[in-house]
Amino acid sequence: MAEITAAMVKALRDKTQLPMMECKKALQQAEGDEEKAIDLLRKAGKAKMGGRTDRETAEGRIAIYHAPNGATGMIEILCESAPVANNNQFVALANALAKQLAEGPGATTPQELLAQGDLQLQFDDLMNKIREVFNVKRVLRVEGNVGVYVHHDAKIGVVLELDGDNEEVANNICMQICAMNPQAVSAADLDPEVLKKEQEIAEEQTRNANAGKPDSIIARIVEGRVKSVLKDICLEDQAYIVDSAKTVGQVAKEAGLKLKKFTRWGVGR
Repeated sequence: MAEITAAMVKALRDKTQLPMMECKKALQQAEGDEEKAIDLLRKAGKAKMGGRTDRETAEGRIAIYHAPNGATGMIEILCESAPVANNNQFVALANALAKQLAEGPGATTPQELLAQGDLQLQFDDLMNKIREVFNVKRVLRVEGNVGVYVHHDAKIGVVLELDGDNEEVANNICMQICAMNPQAVSAADLDPEVLKKEQEIAEEQTRNANAGKPDSIIARIVEGRVKSVLKDICLEDQAYIVDSAKTVGQVAKEAGLKLKKFTRWGVGR
């Protein structure tokens, strides 16, 4: 029997996008003849995933890993179906990506991350084994103190950058971000255009409902309306979900935390 080298297996894998062991087995059956091996794979119904990458990937999961070195990695990986998103091997792949992102040299793109170690090999082999298209959509690496939260279905993930050290409160605030979806940490962090628009809407609503009243009264009502909106869209102004008698800002201050920035990802959005 002809010797089947690693280079031959890799070459066939690059052409077919099939797992290494399937390529090796086909080459053994074809006695080292690559074209014959491809024919055998085709006859066995082994399709190239490379020709199927335009299929919709609407499912997936968020994975977060906080490393002992203080870095945190968050990734979003997509697939085609909900059962695959919860497949143990797919979960393990997502976790491996997040761990490498945190513990490794870092990456700013999915391609940079997949190029590290054997992640690309793991990715390709599992994609071809499961027969669905995968897509690492985005990656984020953060240094320093954070709070983290991944929803139970792994559809939403949150990383909160902060100063201070109170893991329980930080993670609870991340849960708040997941549930309440604020737009910014505080009013100072809001896009000025967003704040301007809310003020314009509040003023128009107030004038329509209070025609003829003095401008001084209109101004006070507008201020109250805008503050009410800020309680919904600014994290520090929201009522704390664990104790609604306090705002998130008050709870953070009591815990010795300064909230700096948060990232909230939802699968596919």
